[in-house]
Amino acid sequence: MRAQVYTREDSAHGPLILVNASHPLPAGTAPRLVPALPGCEDVLLERHAARMLTACVRAAGAMGSITAVSGWRSREEQTQIWDDSLRENGEVFTRSYVALPGCSEHETGLAIDLAAAAPAIDFIRPHFPRDGICGEFRRLAPLFGWIERYPAGKESVTGIACEPWHFRYVGAPHAQIMTERGLCLEEYLELLRRENGLRFPYRGGFVRIFRIVCGAQGVTLPLAVRFSISGDNDGGFLVTVREEIA
Repeated sequence: MRAQVYTREDSAHGPLILVNASHPLPAGTAPRLVPALPGCEDVLLERHAARMLTACVRAAGAMGSITAVSGWRSREEQTQIWDDSLRENGEVFTRSYVALPGCSEHETGLAIDLAAAAPAIDFIRPHFPRDGICGEFRRLAPLFGWIERYPAGKESVTGIACEPWHFRYVGAPHAQIMTERGLCLEEYLELLRRENGLRFPYRGGFVRIFRIVCGAQGVTLPLAVRFSISGDNDGGFLVTVREEIA
């Protein structure tokens, strides 16, 4: 039977990787990048995340009304943003709204800061309201694999202040499960770690999600089984298996 081997290095890749102050992104983790949205060629995202962002903005009827402010950042760019904010805004503000270099989701290519289109946009805290066309984007986002990454009430878990403009691609079905259960990414990954093999209803069937710890020999999965896989940036892999209803 043909199989695929995933190594510990692979566990730092995939839409469910956790990147925060306790889980820095290994240096040299470079995604394949494309423009985040049409007309925003200078703002880049991982290519599948960009495709799903564009699809969501189009579904919301928001092309031209929502703009991409900041997507993928190099380690050097994140360092510059951190240093500039420390100098201009002070340490309390910076630690609330800017991640340490190496600990920023923007370095994954899976995170995007969005704004309602306007002549002047705040780079650190862009305006992205909860009503109107931006509210419609929020409503649809989980269907396209996107979550609001730093919601109000989760600051003690995420370590970041509420950022209504910051969205993270985690993919399907995870975005819908997290949104329906009111979980941030840290809480969702902890749930999967604690209750391995959880089963969730999804699109007329079910999915099961397993966490597999990566040992010295890596993780081997048979290609005959239909699954999607993501590292968690914590020495493990999340394997999602679709169960069809006969």
